[in-house]
This record gives sequence, structure tokens and C-alpha cells, in this order.
Amino acid sequence: MNLPPTQDFGNGILRVDTGYCRPGMAACYLMRSGDEVAFLDTGTYHTVPGLLTLVHSIGVTPDQVTYVIPTHVHLDHAGGAGELMRLCPNARLLVHPKGATHLIDPSRLIAGATAVYGEEAFTRDFGTLVPVPGSRVLLAPDGFELDFNGRRLTFVDTPGHANHHFCVFDHATRSFFTGDTFGISYREFDSDRGPFLFAPTTPVAFDPDRWLDTLDRLLQYAPEAMYLTHFGRIEVTPALTDQLRSSIRFHASSALAEQIPNEGRAERIRQRLAERLLADLKAHGCRLEPQCSLDVLSVDLDLNAQGLEVWLQRREKKAAQPDDG
Repeated sequence: MNLPPTQDFGNGILRVDTGYCRPGMAACYLMRSGDEVAFLDTGTYHTVPGLLTLVHSIGVTPDQVTYVIPTHVHLDHAGGAGELMRLCPNARLLVHPKGATHLIDPSRLIAGATAVYGEEAFTRDFGTLVPVPGSRVLLAPDGFELDFNGRRLTFVDTPGHANHHFCVFDHATRSFFTGDTFGISYREFDSDRGPFLFAPTTPVAFDPDRWLDTLDRLLQYAPEAMYLTHFGRIEVTPALTDQLRSSIRFHASSALAEQIPNEGRAERIRQRLAERLLADLKAHGCRLEPQCSLDVLSVDLDLNAQGLEVWLQRREKKAAQPDDG
């Protein structure tokens, strides 16, 4: 197995391209502290052989992988967790309390992802999900502290993108590993103004109000940088944070503009998101042609529109329930 593409950020942190969908779309992170290794996010089942090759290449063995830490259980982040745990016999799985059951028994994850992606695409993109023995699972509730071989990590509950999502604060670098909570920033969109950031509203638990509160909470730690799954390390600035807040609000408003349920609602939401992203990219100074930008964004636009449709359906169902008060 060839080594996956990596970037060394120093301080024992390697970004690893997981190979999901296309190069530069999704990453996980190898963190080393002395003679121990942890993975923050895992990619998919298909990613795992490359991760083990990487482990050997840095002079350690799978026995020295002590923690596997998916930020949440969406499959581009946690799909490989079970297989990685199977091959790393001394590892413990650190997971959000609301996500643990899905990795111990992944049947509902498989059913949900198959419904979203289709059976053929599920097999192609995610492979299979290997259950994690419950005896090897360690829950990480809000405020949980981990001594990772002398390196202090703090786990912060971060709902908004998903209700089973935490971010991990690394005190050594004053940085968060954010999964999807601090948005998506593809390197193709970098310009003289720096990174470009937008919100992922993947099905099924988008909650804009809680997400905005979550951002406030992350900033209380005064982080210097964020390590994004999509894609890489970005430095924290007020302008980037405002860009993400604006994106969250726009996604919500785009959905609310289509509150009347009828044929093609998700596609109209997708079109509105695409138009806004292209306009924002142009204003950001992105040099890609519009069609190239849409090609980069294709998967995200589909998932974001689906997620917003689910959010609207949930709101509609709640509004239709009788008020018992």
C-alpha cells in the first residue's frame, strides 16, 4: 500500500488525505506524543490500509496507536474507525456519548447512509463498517480531559452541524480539531485574501442557532488555528469567523425561502446555494473558472441541499404537532 499524501504541521501533527471522493477533499490527522499515536477522524474503511502504512513509515507500530478519535460519526469522518480499531489492538475509541452506539452497532449508520447515497455509492465510497467492541469505547462528554502521553486534550461538545459532534482542543498548539464545526475550506479556493470558508449542512441535524452558539464557545478558548477535516489547517481570524457565521445564516435563510413543500424544493435550494457560493468566491478573488468551482463543490452542494430539506421537514413536522400547553 502506498503512503497517503500528508502534510507535516510540526508539533507531532500530520494531515493525511483520506482519499474520499477526490484529492484534497477530506483529511484525518495523526498526532504523535512520544512513542504513542492517536488518530483524529479516520476517513473511511478504504483509508485504513494507508493509515497503517503511514504508522510504519514514522517508525512506530499499530500497537502504539492508543486512541482513535472521530469528531462525529458521519462516515467520511468515522467510517474507518472500526477497521482501524480492529488492526490497532491497544487503541481505545474516544467518541461523543450520542455517537457511541452507532459505532458499536453501525446498522443504523449503514441504513441512513445508504438512504442518502444509494447502495452502490455507499459501497464505492465507504466500503463497510466494522463494529467496535463496547469494552474498547470511552465516552468523551463535554469538558472531558485526556492526558495523551503528557499532551493535554480537552473535548468540547459542539452541536450545530451534528448533535453527536465534539471538537478537540490541543493545549500544546492552542488549536482545535474541528471536524465539520468550523466549516469547509478547500485549498483550491485560497486567494490573496486567504482561505475561503463555508458551512456544511449535511443531513440530518443542522441547527443554525446552536451552531452559532457553538462558535462563540470555541472562541472562548482563544484558539490560534483550526484543523479542519475539509481541508487542513487554517489560522483563526475575525474575518474567517464572520464568514462562517454568514454562511450558516445564509444556508438557513435559503431553506426558509422554500418553506412550502413541493416538487423540486431541494434542487431549488441547491441552485440558490451554488449562486451564492460562486458570487462569494468571485468576491474572494478565487481564480478558478465558475464551472471548475462547481465541480469542486458538487458533493457539498448535493449534501447541503439534502440537509436543509431535512431541516425544513423537521420544522414542518414540529409545527404541525398540536400544542398541548
